[in-house]
Amino acid sequence: MQKTKQPVRRMALAAVISVGAVFLGACATTPLETAPAAAAPVPAPALVAAPAEAPAPVAAPVAPVVVAPPTVVDPLTDADGPLSKRSLFFDFDKFDIKAEYLSIIDAHAVFLASNQDRRVVIEGNADERGSREYNLALGQARADAVKFRMTLLGAPDAQIETVSFGKEKPRCELHNEQCWQQNRRSDLDYNAAKNARTTPYEDVVEVTIEEIPAS
Repeated sequence: MQKTKQPVRRMALAAVISVGAVFLGACATTPLETAPAAAAPVPAPALVAAPAEAPAPVAAPVAPVVVAPPTVVDPLTDADGPLSKRSLFFDFDKFDIKAEYLSIIDAHAVFLASNQDRRVVIEGNADERGSREYNLALGQARADAVKFRMTLLGAPDAQIETVSFGKEKPRCELHNEQCWQQNRRSDLDYNAAKNARTTPYEDVVEVTIEEIPAS
């Protein structure tokens, strides 16, 4: 019995040795697991410079605004103003002012009262009928009638001069009623006042229309 057990033991021992050898061989041939390589450092993102702000547009130099002073229109040169009308017409052998011309006289009176540096000459005229002396007196009466109306409305007497041309300054020289109507008038002349003109007929200025016969 003992002889039988020994071979068995030897066989078992040999098996153990074989297994151990196999195990060691396996260990020798199996490479050791290497530690994972350290990850390469990730480079920090490059700093990108913020885009430079575009320079603010430079405003073009603005020329200073020059405000022109308001244009002052002389009422005497305003072609559409009430002072542009400067002739008043009369009926034959009359020196009373017609109602249609009152507004014209009033406008000139207000202007003179408001502008004491202005002066006007009122020129009285007549048509060709009648004597020279009579028409001079009639022209004077027409000029004085206009002045009287102006002074009633406040125009200073010192700013108004009257003169008569009688029939010596006709606007129309035809011999008919249509023409004579244009000659029976009083004209308001501001330019003549600048020259301080006086009447060329001083010898008849004081004569009234009633004192001279119409013939």
